[in-house]
Amino acid sequence: MGDSPDQGEDENFASYHQEWANLLRAQESLKERLVLEDDFSWGISSQESPSEDGSAREKLKYIGGVDISFLKKDPSLACGALVVLDSDTLNVVHEEFDVARLHVPYVPGFLAFREAPILLGLLDKMKFNAHPFYPQLLMVDGNGLLHPRGLGLACHLGILANLPTIGIGKNLHHVDGLTQSKVRRCFEASGTYDEDLIPLIGKSGKTWGMAMHSSHSSSKPIYVSIGHRISLGSAIMIVKSSCKYRIPEPIRQADIRSKAFLQEFQGVTNLVKPSHSLPYS
Repeated sequence: MGDSPDQGEDENFASYHQEWANLLRAQESLKERLVLEDDFSWGISSQESPSEDGSAREKLKYIGGVDISFLKKDPSLACGALVVLDSDTLNVVHEEFDVARLHVPYVPGFLAFREAPILLGLLDKMKFNAHPFYPQLLMVDGNGLLHPRGLGLACHLGILANLPTIGIGKNLHHVDGLTQSKVRRCFEASGTYDEDLIPLIGKSGKTWGMAMHSSHSSSKPIYVSIGHRISLGSAIMIVKSSCKYRIPEPIRQADIRSKAFLQEFQGVTNLVKPSHSLPYS
């Protein structure tokens, strides 16, 4: 006799549960390496104090932005984009793209295992070529610490790339009792929408990030959180200086250019390669 339907369902559930447990262990292992304070040698502005030996500190010059766009007709087909901007002019000085078919399914809370490989590949390509515009800092279209287990895509990518990273959320991840309506009430309680920063403090008392009104042309905030090797205060300073519109320019340019690249080359199958699963360490 063949296996019963119930037996097949039980095996599928067991397989899913095992994969979920593996992802959770990998995530917890990475979390042990997370750095939530400034860990870089460059300065954010020319007004900053010199380094400990009295010499002038190197200034933050190149800011990277990463994003992934998906083909509407085929959501498994993705274009990863890495753009590098001059921090003074906010002009794009370099761009990299990769089109890949993603075979890792989306599991809530584990987005990085699906999206990080293609983005890491773009960074590795620049590093391998010793590119002079390799970013000193990376902004990620996705959350960092603002995540159910405190390790969103920005954290994950920062740890594996060993880069300072900042998470930029366009929508609020509902963590620790945080809701969009609560954030809206906080802005309203300030008496004016000119107040541009609201700390994202959960029921536990933990600060998960900051809601920021980054543009006077939009009443919708963005949600900034630590990714890796940077403090929340420094992250806010850099994001503020990188906004022409609501979305910080490194993320905005990565989004625009990834969509354009994917549309232009969606029919060229030899540009499409499979995306490998993310290494756990």
